[in-house]
Amino acid sequence: MKLKIAFLQILPTKNTDDNLKIGIEACKEAKNKGADIALFPEMWSIGYQFSHNEAELKTQALSLDSDYLKHFSALSKELDMAIAITLLEAHEPKPRNTVCLFDRHGKLVYRYSKVHICDFGEEDDEGVLGAGDDFFVETLDTKEGSIQVGSMICYDREFPESARVLMLKGAELILVPNACPMEINRLSQLRGRAYENMCAIATCNYPANHPDCNGHSTLFDGVIYIPELAGPRDCCVFEAGEEAGIYIAELDVDQLRSYRQREVWGMKNRRPELYTVISSKN
Repeated sequence: MKLKIAFLQILPTKNTDDNLKIGIEACKEAKNKGADIALFPEMWSIGYQFSHNEAELKTQALSLDSDYLKHFSALSKELDMAIAITLLEAHEPKPRNTVCLFDRHGKLVYRYSKVHICDFGEEDDEGVLGAGDDFFVETLDTKEGSIQVGSMICYDREFPESARVLMLKGAELILVPNACPMEINRLSQLRGRAYENMCAIATCNYPANHPDCNGHSTLFDGVIYIPELAGPRDCCVFEAGEEAGIYIAELDVDQLRSYRQREVWGMKNRRPELYTVISSKN
């Protein structure tokens, strides 16, 4: 099985209605390019440009039964294509940074809210937002077949535990909406997460002319060793440039599954009884 993933590395506005229209057209273009899954950057509903005034922030947030999500649910069914759409989600006591994955039938597969928020004590960080409280892995039905999918969002990438929990829950593909400069160190983190968990990681970022972003959406397939090759291979199978665009990358799921069956990375020699300090509060 091979899946085509569309990276919607496109420019937003600050207006949700405009972003809805832009997003719908982007999804249609992705479908025309053969995509099975369309992935948006982080908090597409407002272009990751959120207010730090509590009252105004809540007016920017959208509920799960909002027209915004209803449109993308209907669109996924219309296009016969999964859509991972992002938003500032209405939640109490604070709004959350959320991705909703709709399958090709328009069904909500999961709603994941960013667990590791960027709360650095600065005036413009994510301290005004609430954090998610779990990681989810669900079966995504595509026209090519089913795959186990979960998500991280941007800063979650900084914590190895995020990808490890998703892998342990069965994830084969991790969809990562993003909004930050994807330089060599952050790209290396994604490569490492894919390598150590034998898991594909697809990350969609905003293009360079969006504040504090630079494109470089990527697909790491997690496959390092193939018997017919003399040495290790580069598991980065796609990296966009800085420019805005709708990019398609192909994930060879059969190759990944075969690799996971014969290789040992991440699972075989684990010693979880020695890892308890990781989950302790220091």
